[in-house]
Amino acid sequence: MTASDTPDTARLLTPADVRRLAERIGVRPTKALGQNFVIDAGTVRRIVRVSGVGPDDTVLEVGPGLGSLTLALLPHVRRVTAVEIDPRLAAELPATVADHAPGLADRLAVVTADAMRVTELPGPPPTALVANLPYNVAVPVVLHLLELLPSLERGLVMVQSEVADRLAARPGSRTYGVPSAKAAWYADVRRAGAVGRNVFWPAPNVDSGLVALHRRPAPSSTAPRAEVFRVVDAAFAQRRKTLRVALAGWAGSPAEAEARLRAAGVAPATRGEALDIEAFARIAEAAG
Repeated sequence: MTASDTPDTARLLTPADVRRLAERIGVRPTKALGQNFVIDAGTVRRIVRVSGVGPDDTVLEVGPGLGSLTLALLPHVRRVTAVEIDPRLAAELPATVADHAPGLADRLAVVTADAMRVTELPGPPPTALVANLPYNVAVPVVLHLLELLPSLERGLVMVQSEVADRLAARPGSRTYGVPSAKAAWYADVRRAGAVGRNVFWPAPNVDSGLVALHRRPAPSSTAPRAEVFRVVDAAFAQRRKTLRVALAGWAGSPAEAEARLRAAGVAPATRGEALDIEAFARIAEAAG
């Protein structure tokens, strides 16, 4: 009996499988969609293991592609909701799962959509995000889904190494900026490992990294999230400027920015990279 004949197991895709599937449906990986397909079974097993998902989880997978990670997830979780922008890939995924994991096919739901434009998903609310995200949209996708889906308790995403650094950066570090500050509104974020470029087809020109997210309560503030994010955007739009100068446009003048900063307990000569998301929330609240 092969793995594909055994209930609750899946036969993972080999590099030859990936290329054969792509050729059969006429898919050529494109930079425009950020398509770099995982061809290494060890990598998808590692992602599932590090993600910590289990039998009670409904997993949201963005950009499943040809199904390498999907097949690795299905034996371990209650359900996978896969959101795929390419209609050819979305149409093929159920057949791939039926072939490689017939006993698990009922755990898969496929949504043909742009993850950035999704407003609702079928089935039970997802509890975890596990995905190999296209490099060019990784940050906005993560932020959109964390805002849209409060049911997401945690996530593990594979992104470009530089993007991983920016998402997981702490205040005061060189890479801390808008992505790290905004992600911290929703979750504790950390680097969870490195991934080489040779596990992909085609191999990208950059290495990748794993980023783990664990949902936490938003900062306690009377200011709405959108206003806090406006402060974050303004603070980093002129990164080398003090907050008194950088926030002048948002506040109306340098003097008003200084007044709001002092009300929030932040020195006007501070720069944005020194502040955590709670401090940005206090500044936004001081404008009320």
